[in-house]
Amino acid sequence: MMEIIDSDDIADDEEEGELRPGPLWRHALWVLGITVCAVGAGWVASWWRLGPEDYGIPSAAPGPVWPLLAVCGAIGLAATTLLRATAARIILYAPGRVGFVLVMVGTRLALGFRPEPPVLAAGAVAVVLAAAVWCGYGAWTHRSTTPAVAGAVAARPPAGRRAR
Repeated sequence: MMEIIDSDDIADDEEEGELRPGPLWRHALWVLGITVCAVGAGWVASWWRLGPEDYGIPSAAPGPVWPLLAVCGAIGLAATTLLRATAARIILYAPGRVGFVLVMVGTRLALGFRPEPPVLAAGAVAVVLAAAVWCGYGAWTHRSTTPAVAGAVAARPPAGRRAR
């Protein structure tokens, strides 16, 4: 049987994650873009019910939408800022996808259930904590590979110069 994904399909110089340095405005634009797209996707997803009425997440409950969207946006900005700041310093796998999913699901749940402020605060802590755990895991795996990477970089001549 033919395998769909083969380990030989990945180029030798391609890694699972990459360092994302750059100017501050690019990081801020990335954080804002991911947050706005995720909150928008969560809002759109709340227009219909997921699954049967007895078992699915309810569609958007009646009540004001804008305060919840503002809270979800602020939570999303905090979580994606944490992910992007970590990705700018160490190699972190899929910070955009992780941030998008966390914020979108949080927005969908907040709009579906319209929780009271203590429950909403607990959800906010859960989203930021999940982002922090993902960053911590990235830092832990980065730390375990750092000596090998440092040795390989030290043995290689700088770009643009030939070894003599």
